[in-house]
Amino acid sequence: MDFLTFLLDFVLHVDQHLANFVQAYGAWVYALLFLIIFVETGVVVMPFLPGDSLLFVVGAMCGVGLMDLGLSMALLTAAAILGNQSNYTIGRYFGPRVFQWEDSRFFNKAAFDKAHAFYEKYGGITLVAARFMPFLRTFAPFVAGVAQMTRRKFTLYDVGGGVLWVCGITLIGYVFGNVPWVKTNLDKIIWAMILIPGLVIIGGGLKAKFKRQPG
Repeated sequence: MDFLTFLLDFVLHVDQHLANFVQAYGAWVYALLFLIIFVETGVVVMPFLPGDSLLFVVGAMCGVGLMDLGLSMALLTAAAILGNQSNYTIGRYFGPRVFQWEDSRFFNKAAFDKAHAFYEKYGGITLVAARFMPFLRTFAPFVAGVAQMTRRKFTLYDVGGGVLWVCGITLIGYVFGNVPWVKTNLDKIIWAMILIPGLVIIGGGLKAKFKRQPG
């Protein structure tokens, strides 16, 4: 329970925690941030780390000179790309072994073939869009690996989506993060960054479910 309390406090007050870390450990903050982004995108069981809000706050800290903007974007883009590659590899390697292919009651060959076809056709836009969706961001590359999406195609959209996500949100934080109204309402903005994408996902899932139901 103490860990969950700390994690929630870290997510909602990531600006304060990072500022304190910079004051105490200086340049080691870059290693910490690299690790957080890599783990959030690269380990399928860690989808709750604060990716979007973290990037926004990093941009804001760069805006007041506490961190270097170019170095931050380069390192965190690398972390996001490598994290997705790790997650994809885990899914591609362990997925078939967990399901044990046709010999397992948990494996549906027809469903697998459909998932593979979907990711070959629509997986690119799915991976890019998922970058901006908490939780989906962690699971999309894993599912792409399980569905055996080709590595070449996956890497193309992994790199493009990683650059767009990291640089886009970091630059928004750099430009707007130190506006007085934003600083005053940062906790509400963080909640919005978590809840709004989640509501979009739930709404989309419910809409798809109702469409599948007979009239």
